[in-house]
Amino acid sequence: MAFEKRNDSGVLFKNEKKTADNHPNAKGDALIGGVEYWVSGWTKVGKSGTKYQSLSFKVKEGAKPKHDDDDIF
Repeated sequence: MAFEKRNDSGVLFKNEKKTADNHPNAKGDALIGGVEYWVSGWTKVGKSGTKYQSLSFKVKEGAKPKHDDDDIF
């Protein structure tokens, strides 16, 4: 079954090519508001010792919003 992109959701996969500490632990993509983004995630540890995920979003080159009402204009 093929993966279907749904608006306001995304996926992350373990970064098998990580070669430096500043490289993300996970990479993937997301569709937010009709715009496609690259997503990167880092596992970090807070002051209290609790682990958390820090995320970064970057618009994919050439991506632009797609709205349901685009056909009206």
